[in-house]
Amino acid sequence: MKADPNSHISDQQLLNSFYSSRDNHWLGILLQRYTLLLLGVCMKYLKNEEEAKDCVQQVFLKAITELHKYKVEYFKSWLYMVAKNHCLMKLRDKQTRNPAEIRDEMAITPQDDPGLTPHLEKDRQLEMMEECLQELNKDQKQCVTLFYLEKRSYNEIADITGFTLMQVKSYIQNGKRNLKILLERKLNHS
Repeated sequence: MKADPNSHISDQQLLNSFYSSRDNHWLGILLQRYTLLLLGVCMKYLKNEEEAKDCVQQVFLKAITELHKYKVEYFKSWLYMVAKNHCLMKLRDKQTRNPAEIRDEMAITPQDDPGLTPHLEKDRQLEMMEECLQELNKDQKQCVTLFYLEKRSYNEIADITGFTLMQVKSYIQNGKRNLKILLERKLNHS
């Protein structure tokens, strides 16, 4: 695998270049970076390499179409969700066609492999965390995402958002507290 000659360009810079020029070349570079991630996501859900490869192509096409219509701020997490939703829809379609066949193809259950339980639990918690993040107010969600998911500093977040340093700290602190409350509520009701 050869080195990416564009590795010095951040995802955000590539997105900005695309949005200003509408040149799919920038999206191509961006999507290329996440081919393996997408393949991994698709394999996780579909358990079939050929289907997973087809899905990656379909997700690429969907991403290109959607990015021409909408402005996306957090590309990697957005792309992950597009891929996951695409796979889940594919599984749902399969299930409506032949439920018995799907049950036979389903993944190993925790009863079959007790080592799988912690991974399934972590997946469930991550999905709940994503849902809870969506429930935060816009400013808290933006600051928490930039700080924890994109590993930005307080100063960088202040530059990106236009908030003061005190506002950034407050949004992160309150967002983190609210996330914890929302997550505990979801965990207690599941």
